[in-house]
Amino acid sequence: METNMNQKTKKITVLVQFIISVAFLTGLDQWTKYLAVQHLKDQADIPLIPNVLYLHYLENRGAAFGLFQNQFIFFGIMTVLILCAVLYVLWRMPSEKKYLLLRIICFIICAGAIGNFIDRVRLNYVVDFIYFSPINFPVFNVADIYVVVSMALFLISFLFFYKEEDFAFLSGKGIKK
Repeated sequence: METNMNQKTKKITVLVQFIISVAFLTGLDQWTKYLAVQHLKDQADIPLIPNVLYLHYLENRGAAFGLFQNQFIFFGIMTVLILCAVLYVLWRMPSEKKYLLLRIICFIICAGAIGNFIDRVRLNYVVDFIYFSPINFPVFNVADIYVVVSMALFLISFLFFYKEEDFAFLSGKGIKK
């Protein structure tokens, strides 16, 4: 009985951590976009590092590289699917310390998905404002950084830290702790 109660307490703790972390990160993303609208819209680019990094306001109605322009339903479905998948992983994930990095990755990717989804629902476009010019990279925002960094961390952790059996919890064959 105590083990079951301990598991519930740990799940609730992870849920609270998730809500606080995602709310904070999403709030940070939305604040930076608010600042971009207030200070960059209809203004010339602001060089942070000349010839390298600029603040450049852009209303993005698609994804990176101009893909999927005006596909609100597609992005809505993708956001819901991502959130459901991540919440499933978090719920099934053992509470062992070795999964802390994976939990953080889940928090960050959700914040990125939610941050851009808020823009799409509220504005019908995503506010982008960071431009890396040496490779003519698409203009992006903080939520995009969350998604890219979390995916890079996941790939690195999957290749070098976690083993295949560490993900057995997803199939229900692993030991839940």
